[in-house]
Amino acid sequence: MNKREIDMGQALEGLLRFAGSRVLTLKEGSGAGLRLRRDDGAERTVPAAAVRRALADGLLAREADRLRATADARGFLRRRLCGAGEEAYGAQHRDDEMAKVEVEGAAAIVRINRAESPLGALARMKDRQGGQFLPEEAVAAGERLHADFTRGQLQPRVTASWEPRLASRGDGARGGIADLTDSALAARRRVSQAVDAIGPELAGVALDVCCFMKGLETVERERQWPARSAKLLLRAALLSLSRHYHPPAPDRRASTLHWGAEDYRPSL
Repeated sequence: MNKREIDMGQALEGLLRFAGSRVLTLKEGSGAGLRLRRDDGAERTVPAAAVRRALADGLLAREADRLRATADARGFLRRRLCGAGEEAYGAQHRDDEMAKVEVEGAAAIVRINRAESPLGALARMKDRQGGQFLPEEAVAAGERLHADFTRGQLQPRVTASWEPRLASRGDGARGGIADLTDSALAARRRVSQAVDAIGPELAGVALDVCCFMKGLETVERERQWPARSAKLLLRAALLSLSRHYHPPAPDRRASTLHWGAEDYRPSL
């Protein structure tokens, strides 16, 4: 990328950041600069070439003397934020976040793409009081279930298998559950225990969303549930799963050993 392209990219970024979601009005121009006024009263002079480039690339839409940023402008800004290179085009569609998860009893910091899972969108959902619809412990429980499901190699195969049929394999040939590592087998046991802890009534929605990556509308349509019922059942399932992973401490209060009247006093 040459200097001219770098300068143009910076000019476009400044123009689109200034525009935001507001309407711009062309006030006047002098030479290579155009005076723009935002609908909140702010004004700025920007390179005329940047405005022409933004219009040509579909980053700005024009009506008479008014300009407005398009949906493509948000993707351009996200790519600028992610940096240059091929990775920037994929990064603009991700919502990466560093999170702490528990893997086989040990805590680990991992990068999670919130936009990849339907659970990520629910983690940002608010309830009627403005609080989180899904508590943090419920989201963490769903992510832990997904991690064990993946580690246990339980995802359905969606590509063709080029392996020879089982009948053609000789003794000692690889394939099947015998090839699973101890870690994968342990992960499968944890998934089975988690499903048992959630219960048969709620385990299905937790597996659909957290493991099979289905959206709530898809779950409701497949299970013929009423609209907006899946998120409530999912919340109950994940809270139950959270209690399975982190059971509450037992009540250590001493049990009653003696019944007596109100004025009863033990003898010393």
